Amino acid sequence: MRGVLLSDPEHRQSRVEEARPIAGEQMNWEIPTDLPLVTRGAGEIVVSAGSQTDQLMILKRGAVVVLKDSIEIARVYQPGEVFGEIGSLLKQPHSADVLALEYSEFYVADAKLLLRDPIALLYIARITAARLLAADRALLEAKKRSQAGHPATIDELLRQLAEIYAKLP
Repeated sequence: MRGVLLSDPEHRQSRVEEARPIAGEQMNWEIPTDLPLVTRGAGEIVVSAGSQTDQLMILKRGAVVVLKDSIEIARVYQPGEVFGEIGSLLKQPHSADVLALEYSEFYVADAKLLLRDPIALLYIARITAARLLAADRALLEAKKRSQAGHPATIDELLRQLAEIYAKLP
C-alpha cells in the first residue's frame, strides 16, 4: 500500500517551522493514500463539536484552527495531524470545532482503522498523550505561580498552554 511517509521532508509545508509536529518524526506511520480525500475551503467546518462521526480527519495539506466553545485553542499547519480522534476513541461526540483557515485537504479514516492497524493506534495515542502533557504543563505552571502569590489569569493560562502546545516534540 502506498502512502505519504510523515517523516519525509519532501511532503512538508513551507510553514512547517510555524507548525507543531507531534509524532511524525518519531513514528514513520504511512498514511494510506487509498483513504478517501476530502477538501475544505477557508472557513468550512472540518469537524463539528457535538457531532459524532466515528471518523478521523488527517491533514494532508492546509491549515486549520481548533475551537472549543468558540475559543481558539490552536492553529495547525502540520501534515499528518489528526482531528476527531478523541470522539472516535471514546465513542462520543466531537469535543471541539475544527475549521479550515485556507484550502485544505484531509484523508478520512474510519475509526475502525485503529482496530486493524496497531501502528496507527500508537500514532494516535502519542498525539493524544502529547496534547495531554501540554495541558498538564500549563496547569502545573499556573499552580506554581498561584502558590507563589502571582495567580495567572485565564488569558495567561491559555497563552501559556498555546506556547507549550506549539513547542511539542
